[in-house]
Amino acid sequence: MSLSTESIKHIAILGSTGSIGTQTLEVVRRFKDKIQVEVLTAENNSDLLIHQAIEFLPNVVVIGNELAYEKVKHALESFPIKVYTGATALASVVTMDSIDIVVTALVGYAGLIPTVQAIKAGKHIALANKETLVVAGDIVTSLAKEHHVAILPVDSEHSAIFQCLTGELRNPIEKIILTASGGPFRGKTIKELEQVTKAQALKHPNWTMGAKITIDSATLMNKGLEVIEAKWLFGLEPHQIDVVVHPQSIIHSMVQFQDGSIKAQMGLPDMRLPIQYALTYPERWLVDYPRFDFTRFPSFTFEPPDMETFRNLKLAYYAMDKGGNTPCVLNAANEVAVAKFLKEEINFLQIPYVVEETISKIKYIEKPSLEDYIQTDQEARKVAEGINV
Repeated sequence: MSLSTESIKHIAILGSTGSIGTQTLEVVRRFKDKIQVEVLTAENNSDLLIHQAIEFLPNVVVIGNELAYEKVKHALESFPIKVYTGATALASVVTMDSIDIVVTALVGYAGLIPTVQAIKAGKHIALANKETLVVAGDIVTSLAKEHHVAILPVDSEHSAIFQCLTGELRNPIEKIILTASGGPFRGKTIKELEQVTKAQALKHPNWTMGAKITIDSATLMNKGLEVIEAKWLFGLEPHQIDVVVHPQSIIHSMVQFQDGSIKAQMGLPDMRLPIQYALTYPERWLVDYPRFDFTRFPSFTFEPPDMETFRNLKLAYYAMDKGGNTPCVLNAANEVAVAKFLKEEINFLQIPYVVEETISKIKYIEKPSLEDYIQTDQEARKVAEGINV
């Protein structure tokens, strides 16, 4: 896999106002002479999108919420920036000739169709939207091969695996080991989790992330989605993917080769590092981010994940093993359940209940088409919304 190392990289950022999007723009600020923003998109945060557009002067911005279109258009009318709105525009702008890399930082299922369109247009993908591969990994990876597109992982764990595999092309993987912080409730019992509040679940011990991914981290669903994503990114079988809880979040993940040797990628928990690596691969550009100091971490600890208490991880392994449209159902049901929890309509332990019940109610399709995935997502959401707990 090789990418162009031309002097200026032209990028589109889908979801520029979210956690990954804003951190991507922090990277861009450091390398304005090497990275040009061509497209910025947001769903609802029109104020921040306007601010970003004025600073970075992209060719195009897209605001997903059509009610905010006039506001954004008016605010940017004195700048040489085209303004569009809606899902159709989002899927269209990623095909622009001027784009080299599309950073998919959208949350959830919404990233699938724009990513597919970008791949068909031959754009390399810096993938922060794990749900794209969870929902339709077979289709997305096949399209990437067909169009000679690189999928460069932005998640810290998958970036770590990607970095560990550099130079190991001819050496078979025995297994990979994804690390998990354990979230804010590591070690808690089911009884203790009955009293968990939204505010507590949104306080991650090591990472600063958006609300949805933070809740997913607390339930271990985020790790489950990462397990499924890893299967497609690295061409693995389910038995080749392990998870270990590493509360310090310094070792981001590991690869074990067939001779038993293990390579690990380490560093302070800072999402700007994997973002930058995806944008600059195969090069590493100099930055002055804080460096890891071994003397400040005299010990690392590891423990198995508690999949009986945090059942979402177990459900994700089940969905990966079953395959077909089951991971798509898993993802849709989880998005609905997390939204319900954030609106305080269900409690923390009811999130996996909604997911499991939805999986049991949706018709299994062994070899789905893209249209099947779209239909499955819609049906699963309706079912999940209607589940009474």
